[in-house]
Amino acid sequence: MAVEEEGIRVFQSVRIKIGEAKNLPSYPGPNKMRDCYCTVNLDQEEVFRTKIVEKSLCPFYGEDFYCEIPRNFRHLSFYIFDRDVFRRDSIMGKVAILKEDLPKYNNRDTWFQMQHVDADSEVQGKVHLELRLSEVITDTGVICHKLAARVLECQGLPIVNGQCDPYATVTLIGPSRSEAKKTKVRKKTNNPQFDEVFYFEVTKPSSYNKKSHFEIEEDDVDKMEIRVDLWNASNLKFGDEFLGELKIPLKVLRQSNCYDAWYLLQPRDNGKSGKPEDLGSLRLNVVYTEDHVFSSDYYSPLRDLVLKSGDVEPVSASAAHVLGEICREKQEAAIPLVRLFLHYGKIVPFISAIANAEVNRTQDPNTIFRGNSLTSKCIDETMKLAGMHYLQVTLKPIIDEICEFHKPCEIDPVKLKDGENLENNKENLKSYVDQIFNVITKSGVRCPTVMCDIFFSLRESAAKRFQDDPDVRYTAVSSFIFLRFFAPAILSPNLFQLRPHHPDPQTSRTLTLISKTIQTLGSLSKSKSASFKETYMAAFYDYFNEQKYADAVKNFLDLISSSGRRDHKSIEQPILLKEGFMIKRAQGRKRFGMKNFKKRWFRLTNHEFTYQKSKAGDHPLCSIPIENILAVEKLEEESFKMKNMFQVIQPVRTLYIQANNCVEAKDWIDILTKVSQCNKKRLAVYHPSAFLNGHWLCCKATSENAPGCTPCTGGLPANIQLVIDGDRETERIYSLFNTYMSKMEEMQEACGSKSVYVGSDQEEYSCFLIEDPRETYKTLCQIIEAVKQLQEEHAQYKRDKFEKTKYGSQQHPIGDKSFQTYIRQQSEVSAHSI
Repeated sequence: MAVEEEGIRVFQSVRIKIGEAKNLPSYPGPNKMRDCYCTVNLDQEEVFRTKIVEKSLCPFYGEDFYCEIPRNFRHLSFYIFDRDVFRRDSIMGKVAILKEDLPKYNNRDTWFQMQHVDADSEVQGKVHLELRLSEVITDTGVICHKLAARVLECQGLPIVNGQCDPYATVTLIGPSRSEAKKTKVRKKTNNPQFDEVFYFEVTKPSSYNKKSHFEIEEDDVDKMEIRVDLWNASNLKFGDEFLGELKIPLKVLRQSNCYDAWYLLQPRDNGKSGKPEDLGSLRLNVVYTEDHVFSSDYYSPLRDLVLKSGDVEPVSASAAHVLGEICREKQEAAIPLVRLFLHYGKIVPFISAIANAEVNRTQDPNTIFRGNSLTSKCIDETMKLAGMHYLQVTLKPIIDEICEFHKPCEIDPVKLKDGENLENNKENLKSYVDQIFNVITKSGVRCPTVMCDIFFSLRESAAKRFQDDPDVRYTAVSSFIFLRFFAPAILSPNLFQLRPHHPDPQTSRTLTLISKTIQTLGSLSKSKSASFKETYMAAFYDYFNEQKYADAVKNFLDLISSSGRRDHKSIEQPILLKEGFMIKRAQGRKRFGMKNFKKRWFRLTNHEFTYQKSKAGDHPLCSIPIENILAVEKLEEESFKMKNMFQVIQPVRTLYIQANNCVEAKDWIDILTKVSQCNKKRLAVYHPSAFLNGHWLCCKATSENAPGCTPCTGGLPANIQLVIDGDRETERIYSLFNTYMSKMEEMQEACGSKSVYVGSDQEEYSCFLIEDPRETYKTLCQIIEAVKQLQEEHAQYKRDKFEKTKYGSQQHPIGDKSFQTYIRQQSEVSAHSI
């Protein structure tokens, strides 16, 4: 989901690794320890929660989280909660990183001090305010100056304890005076429309003294300010809750008698000072990305240059290979390259070309594809994208069983717990290994076609290069499918969407042992027992009939790497795509039934969308076939005064659903849209609001069957696995080339130097693989030219935006520090260009 800015799509995403906390305050009791978890929040909206780490003041989480950010935000916040014996959650502290500060910490582990949390620090939302100064002549002929403060509306106020009934107080503050007035309370909304005007006397009536029209003594203005406070009306005896404030000095009216602007609410200045309380610290690694994507034609030169990489001879002289050479990490280049080639259906010839080149450079068949090369990273990324649902249907049931039953599987005698039996543990572990091995080796028919085509190419290249090694055609494939696909998914199921969180220590140890064994069974190495460093693992491996397992592996590898192999109808069995609790509104199936809201467990497969009362329920309360989903769209918040709602439109009725947060809502909308995209009866228009009280709130039509009033959002490809934005991926590739421009220039120098042509002083440029200097130099010139064209387009876009954007507008309210930074940077650029 992108934010549109005059034809430019802006994408925001964040990738976070929550490491650990340390030195948290102890519990005020004899136990001292705490049961802690961490949440990730956009401002105050929770979008992710770690597992609970019990009985620790230095909890280790080690959890990863990625999301596309569907809206603007001010802070990326992390809260540490403690769950006490009564299962009540209390906030221990937080880390709040301003959006504009995120690049400072990009992709590096950083310890952040925890901050105290109270109402004065928890602020979000913005206010539209108009100030007007006027001169009034009274009946007696004297002049006074009056201020009109008009509070128009607010947006994005926080919801406190599940409700928001906001009101505003407006106070004129001056020397020895304070005059306050209050708006009406607006019920059940965090986007209140006030439009109330309050009048204040700025100067006392006095005789006309020849001052020019609207002129006031500067001292009168400089000593006064307007303060607007937002409050949430509470029924509790503790009083109303503070939501934020803003202060405006009246000197803003010197130049004009009218001032109209949006303001970001700010925390209250309560005058507290002194040394902050030590609440411990939290280790985080945050990567925030913001892409400004132009229309497709802007990217044609660079995109065409990259896409023809598979046809370039040698492939090391291609644009894609150059990107892999200059990037600090190969994966950095592999991610956008793979997605772009997949989008245009050219991933197999590209990977075949770079894999064949790598095989020809390999001297020992035992080291084939063992390094972290561009080839291995590209294949890894392709398997993660194309094979995610293959993993779901193959491994998820048994992984769930392992995580839920906690059978003891420790086989290291040193680590055995009291009461555990080594032989029983070995039997438990072998049982799990056998189950996983069997589901893997019998899953060949479900392996995605694109993976099979790549494996066929690897097999052929390896067999041709090492003709004297009969097993290399297997090891070339097993090094990916077992070593880099199944084994990592078993080891860290949370990273492959098989589990929501990193498993507990005991389960993690079990999965580690299973992963090691599966990796060895699938490797077909000549001496498997010797491949284990631990003697207990070598002893455990003796439990397996080596020939039996080797035959099963070879049969599986033959199937997934055969020429012309295609998926069969069995892939059409139901595949679980997404599930989770959400709130749904009753669909009104009964004539007099109540249309209330209830919490339900939703499940989406490639066949149907269902909900039931609980996760463990056997029978769905409602089942919607995919072919009956005509559209999936956001629902305007004002329909039910509820955030994060969307609608699943069916032929007869519409299902209204509330997700837990904005990220979850986007995920559900995306996946439902993808899976239903092939429906021939999909709607072209829809109603963005609900049908309530006899009419549609959006267009006021009185018939419930009235056609929609708004075009449906753009369609997506019908492939539920791979929905890729080619222009966005090309923009990411451009950004990488732009970031590493100095490396490309070094590579150009290497191509033109004698060290490349005659071999002298080779070490100076040994970091680059340059097989054909002339062809590589030609490619580098084309890349740099395409990148510079896009650089100019981005620079022009920034100049245009700077000229057109008004500070104080709804999009860039006063107090938006990221926009203030942007203005300062653009001012410096403009001054430099002059």
